[in-house]
Amino acid sequence: MTLDTTKKRHMLRQMYTIRAFEEMAEQLYMLGKIHGTMHLSIGMEASAVGAAAALNPDDYILSTHRGHGHCVAKDADINLMMAEFMGKETGYCRGRGGSMHIADVDSGNLGANGVVAGGIPIAVGVAMSQKMQKTGRICLCFFGDGAANSGPFHEALNMAAIWTLPVVFVCENNQYAMSYSIRKACKIERIADRAAGYGMPGETVDGNDVMAVYEAVSEAVKRARAGEGPSLVENVTYRYRGHSKSDANRYRSKEEIEEWKERDPIPRFKRYLLENGELTEAEAAGIEQEAQAAIADAVEFSDNSPEPDLATIEEGVYA
Repeated sequence: MTLDTTKKRHMLRQMYTIRAFEEMAEQLYMLGKIHGTMHLSIGMEASAVGAAAALNPDDYILSTHRGHGHCVAKDADINLMMAEFMGKETGYCRGRGGSMHIADVDSGNLGANGVVAGGIPIAVGVAMSQKMQKTGRICLCFFGDGAANSGPFHEALNMAAIWTLPVVFVCENNQYAMSYSIRKACKIERIADRAAGYGMPGETVDGNDVMAVYEAVSEAVKRARAGEGPSLVENVTYRYRGHSKSDANRYRSKEEIEEWKERDPIPRFKRYLLENGELTEAEAAGIEQEAQAAIADAVEFSDNSPEPDLATIEEGVYA
């Protein structure tokens, strides 16, 4: 699947938008406008954007607690997303979900999950339903390196393989499950090597190279859509911020963080487009400014939106 210049520029805009959204999220948190914590994916933008670019608009994704980037990459309405983040009635889930549970079924985003590995078995069910209905759609499931050591990961991948389901498993290996290094939690070098144990392809790619992510996930999507079953793609990346806002970040050095920042996916993709003559410096600056303006507009929209009505608090509660 070849990408034209227009699509690549859209991907760069999405990456800038994710970064701007999450940097604004930090500011809003410091201003006391956010209830509870949040999990930022600053530094991981290429994983979300590259993977989502390989999908059709009507394909499905399942996200994680670190899911802002996945929402944007699946073309969420930034106003509704920000309103949900700020707990407003105009948000995607009427302010009930907040940062960790944004969903947009119309765009194929079936939502984030606060349970580590919780979305992986759900993806198997979604893929099973699509296969039975013969829709031609696939489901892409994001999860972190910590989830790869959980029971649901192994059970779901085995089930997806034996039933030849149209699902793509994307592991965002950002090096730490909360504060625990993947090097201490996993004996093998590549999480994607586990795919062989379930009879499916597995590939590890540079998760900070948006084109490498796109190409790997595209191949997995093509295979799933052709009825050849699931694949496992591991995007090796890094989060610059802590696990959540309550994370003091004492388990890794400033030098390590700075070293990874030198591989920042956004300037890297910008350089790629500049070197290939698909973008000018002025156009890149314009795209970044558009992203920042969209976030500023979303904050204004959310500030002017009503809080949920206390009288409706039980709506959507089924048990």
